[in-house]
Amino acid sequence: MASDISKIIKSEIVSTLESLLSASCSVEDVELLDSGSYDSEACVKTNATFEFSGNSSEWSYFIPAPIATQFEYLMLGGVTDLKETIDDEIKDAVQEIVSTISGSVVTSTNAQGFDDISGMKFTLGESSITTCDDVDSASDMYKLKVLLNGDEFFIYISFDDGSKSFVKGFTGAVEDEPASTGGSSSTPATGGAVDAGVSVGGSMLNSLLGEESIDNLKLLFDIKMRLSVRLGTKVCLLRDVISWDIGEIIELSQMTSEPLEILVNGVVIGTGEAIIVDGKFGVKIKEIGKTKIG
Repeated sequence: MASDISKIIKSEIVSTLESLLSASCSVEDVELLDSGSYDSEACVKTNATFEFSGNSSEWSYFIPAPIATQFEYLMLGGVTDLKETIDDEIKDAVQEIVSTISGSVVTSTNAQGFDDISGMKFTLGESSITTCDDVDSASDMYKLKVLLNGDEFFIYISFDDGSKSFVKGFTGAVEDEPASTGGSSSTPATGGAVDAGVSVGGSMLNSLLGEESIDNLKLLFDIKMRLSVRLGTKVCLLRDVISWDIGEIIELSQMTSEPLEILVNGVVIGTGEAIIVDGKFGVKIKEIGKTKIG
């Protein structure tokens, strides 16, 4: 039987929206729609192609105007007026969120060690302003009821034939049974949600902290921390700094072959290598804490 990544997808939707929007979020219900019940309201449609184990599948995210406008409004910190209709800025905000969700799904899925979903990666397609019934007739469409800061919204996701067997449990609640590992890995299907992260090694945390302390620890999870990547450092004399001008080349102590330092609030927590993600700089973690990856 195919491995089920339904819970991972829902968990990553929740954690991504909470992280990028600084908002409380939950998936309350998921419904598989009949072909004749698709909504025709305006939305932003973003396609993503997922490749794994030699297979390829297409997912389409449909973000209706009511929640799409919230995305841009909250990403800007609520300092602008809430728009009533979708424009290019809202489309760009939706595309960034969908890209982050897809990337998180890939990372969490690969961490499970599934036999039938190995080496998963994705390619983000273009976003377009369309209607929520703009779906391929061969695809299954799911309607997600999402609570964002206590307000009810809907998100739609369609899966083509290549991925239908991997999302059979999608209509279950986020808190349902963990996704089947399907492989030899014993890593829990944590996804990326806050509560899921606490459950990793849950028995160990319980023995060390106790239930009450863990609940208190969760209160800190929404604290924002600044992540930075250090390209290199150099000790300079003041006389040198004063003499610098535009075009000056400054040689750093870091060798090009050495990993980059990853810092959280100025504290080094690991190392990684620079990568490009959708035209932006990113960092791939190679070492975190005392754990070396790869």
